Amino acid sequence: MSNTLGLDELSEALYRAMLAHPGESVAGLAEIIGVAEREVRAALRQLSALALTQGDGHEIRALSPKVAMDLVLAQRKADLAAAQQKLEESRLAATRLIAEYSDLIPAFDDPNFERIIGVTDIRDRLAALAAETEREIMTLAPGGAHSAEDLGASREPNAGLLGRAVRIRTVYADSVRRDPPTLDHIGWLHAQGAEVRTATSLPIRMILIDHRRVVLPIRMSDARAGAIVTHSEGIVATGVALFEAIWASSSPLGASPELAANGLAPQEAEVMRLLARGFTDEAVAKRLGVSPRTARRITADLMERLGAASRFAAGVRAVQRGWLPAS
Repeated sequence: MSNTLGLDELSEALYRAMLAHPGESVAGLAEIIGVAEREVRAALRQLSALALTQGDGHEIRALSPKVAMDLVLAQRKADLAAAQQKLEESRLAATRLIAEYSDLIPAFDDPNFERIIGVTDIRDRLAALAAETEREIMTLAPGGAHSAEDLGASREPNAGLLGRAVRIRTVYADSVRRDPPTLDHIGWLHAQGAEVRTATSLPIRMILIDHRRVVLPIRMSDARAGAIVTHSEGIVATGVALFEAIWASSSPLGASPELAANGLAPQEAEVMRLLARGFTDEAVAKRLGVSPRTARRITADLMERLGAASRFAAGVRAVQRGWLPAS
């Protein structure tokens, strides 16, 4: 019980003694558990902080274990919701910062940034970077299904990296689970020792190399238009934080994404969240790695379930139903 309630050994012993001897004085409790009165008073403060006791300094009683557990679970749920909100805020801030840097790069020259234009040159530079990698490559790979050409071109460098015991971690969009060629490639990566997860949506295409360099698209809307490679310490650190936040909340390849707490499928919950932020169907589709038609279908289904005739009304009813936070 102590692990669940967050109690140390003395506080748990005191809690049990108070349950067994209701109304007992501090002196009596100290004698029962064999410690000094000052230690009992310190433990009482911990029990009070956890809301496991009620009363004033003259008469304190222990709450029943059931009531105590209900209170603790409610607090844990609140803490989890707050942590998830903080994680999402951090992820959005990191995404905005990286996107702003990416959009600005073509406008100026800086020795910290290398510009690469053209698909062939991008592939050649990525192959060179892979050859220089010593420890780890971390990748966010949005966009859903990948072309057979891109998948085939990546196998040889990936095999070389894994053969040198370089750790590879990649997050794809959940939508690739429905694309056999991409799924076969992911299965091959996994079999070779790479770590692969999927997320409901991914905010940006990004490759991190040895926590020292990051590769980003020049244009968020078109990854093939060009890329930048930078060793700017601030951007690399932001990219690592973004990747780790997404990795922590992603689903391992062999696991199915779980339903959200509000009963929505992960993809539905993400669509609802993006719509509330003003994303168009096309922007939602890009983030989820699905076609605009699929994004429109999901949106229409959600609006029908909410009984809403407009997106504004859908947002209001989603908040009322608990699908979206109130603020």
